[in-house]
Amino acid sequence: MQEEQNVLEKTIDRRQVTLASAMAILSGVAITITESACGGSSYSPSSPTPMPTPTPNPTPAPSGDKVGLVSANHGHSAVITGAQLTDGGAIALDIRGSADHTHTVSLSASEIASIAGNQRVSKLSTTDLSHDHTVTFN
Repeated sequence: MQEEQNVLEKTIDRRQVTLASAMAILSGVAITITESACGGSSYSPSSPTPMPTPTPNPTPAPSGDKVGLVSANHGHSAVITGAQLTDGGAIALDIRGSADHTHTVSLSASEIASIAGNQRVSKLSTTDLSHDHTVTFN
């Protein structure tokens, strides 16, 4: 068991965790984060840690709208309306959602056209409360 745990433990930085999380969510893979030896992991094969029921992210949107996947999400919501996609202009998208603070994601006209054409676009939000989020559409 110790050998298996050593193989699974790996030190990665915040950006790698964010990228891996976004990619895993997009592919439907579960992510488990364990503490390193200095964090005092309490691994016990006889008492597995219960996994919370995942909250869907993104939630379904009205027809024509595009919902973005927000990394390290804690209540933010990124939705480009069908009207904004049809208009095709640049937008500054407020992703506050149910969070207690806001972030903005700026999308150019060409990025809006790509999203409308079902191409994947990822953008970094503004920084607020010492953090930011990567928002991925499609």
